[in-house]
Amino acid sequence: MTMAHSLRPALVACLLACVLPAAAQAPVIHDIAPVSGSSLVESGRELEPFVARYQVIADGRNLGEATLQLVQLAPRRWRVDLDMSGRGLFRLAGIHAEQSTVFEDTAGGFLPLSQGTVRRHLFNNKRITGTYDWSNRQAVWEGDVKEGREAPVALQPGDLSGLLINLAVIRDAEPGRELRYRYVDNGRAKPHAYAVAAETESVAVGELSYDAMRVTRQPDPGDDEQTVIWVARGVPTPIRMLKREDGVDSYDLRLVDYTGAQ
Repeated sequence: MTMAHSLRPALVACLLACVLPAAAQAPVIHDIAPVSGSSLVESGRELEPFVARYQVIADGRNLGEATLQLVQLAPRRWRVDLDMSGRGLFRLAGIHAEQSTVFEDTAGGFLPLSQGTVRRHLFNNKRITGTYDWSNRQAVWEGDVKEGREAPVALQPGDLSGLLINLAVIRDAEPGRELRYRYVDNGRAKPHAYAVAAETESVAVGELSYDAMRVTRQPDPGDDEQTVIWVARGVPTPIRMLKREDGVDSYDLRLVDYTGAQ
């Protein structure tokens, strides 16, 4: 089996799901007007631009790097991007994955407006664009959408994309707290529930060590997958993001460094 074939497109999908929760050059997306007076959870922490680099490990192999960034587009408008490409086994396998969400940081919380996803693997190229139409209370996706996910998804106050859930976890995490969100992404909607550990733990990033909160997503019924995110106060990006299958670590994104984005 060649290295390229051993890194299947499903790996990219799982890595995107791991950060749920997308890139320096974002996919083309279209802005829409937000709904006024939404009843989202009150935001408690200010957003700040950043660029973070992660080491990507899968099945014990170092695949290369991923970049997660938050860019301010206007006083209340932001874009969060994830990029996995260009280095290590990603380059050898011809893998390139990007995902972006444009959103507004409102008094009531994060309000997703639009989304773009690009996944390339050898000769396979897929693009998906999504629009969160708050005026009509529905989200729609176009492009290479999976069969059965073409229909509009009815929106509810507080709905978030996968990438926005990561930012919400950083905003909301407190020791011992339970976090609940509604994931609306790529043509589907489902609840996401997280449990924050009562005690913090030390997580190393290079020569630094952070007192981090472990946030574990409760698995869906009959699901053997588990997602764990470590967040630390004062750090705008996750320290580590891990996906486990049958109790075994499968995909692991570990923070290398981060900087403020100007």
